[in-house]
Amino acid sequence: MTAEFVLDLNEGMLEYFREMADVLVERCGISRPEAVARINRQYANLEIDPYPDLMCHEYPEFWALPAYYGQDDHGRAPTGDPDVDAHIDFSRLPVHPAPAKDSPFWTLGP
Repeated sequence: MTAEFVLDLNEGMLEYFREMADVLVERCGISRPEAVARINRQYANLEIDPYPDLMCHEYPEFWALPAYYGQDDHGRAPTGDPDVDAHIDFSRLPVHPAPAKDSPFWTLGP
């Protein structure tokens, strides 16, 4: 376990996960503690290899956005790629609720 993430991450993957949190803070307007909690919930059960894990074949947005948004009416979820996501109306995507405040996913204070 790292300082904020509930996964065993080496330095390279820790930076990658921090970039995922940055995406949620910047694009979704949520706090960093909430962004980290959402990522923790989404990926807590994954076994992550040292950097560069297979996840690194995609931009951090690809993994971050599903921790916030659900799929649209056509089963499409955002990918973080502006060209691929051009058809998505983000204002109409459902937003997953944040993890419960008493869950172990909240590792950062307010």
